[in-house]
Amino acid sequence: MRRVLALLAAAALAATLSGCKVMQRISEESYRNAVTDGVVAELDKRGIPLKARPSCRTPKTGDTVRVSCTARTKAGQPVVVSGTARDADSAHPVEDYTVTVAGRRVLDQGCLGLGCT
Repeated sequence: MRRVLALLAAAALAATLSGCKVMQRISEESYRNAVTDGVVAELDKRGIPLKARPSCRTPKTGDTVRVSCTARTKAGQPVVVSGTARDADSAHPVEDYTVTVAGRRVLDQGCLGLGCT
């Protein structure tokens, strides 16, 4: 009986741990989508339309989440986005974003998109 309980406990633990990885992937994807939406909105406000949504990556290091994105304007100029969210696991993360178009900085602020002032 103990062996069965141990196997059930191990199976439950494995399911829980794999669920954490799924939730982490969902959270990272949500963050990338939010950054992408914010970049599109911010550049639209500045009269800089994009050919397509930016492509973003989010390598996580500790409690700081980094995001880097690339895109092209409709005129073909390269767009580079870099951002960080420090204390990402807390209730009050601190975000910083920089967006350049053809090497020229067009945005350097702590938020993106709707509600950003």
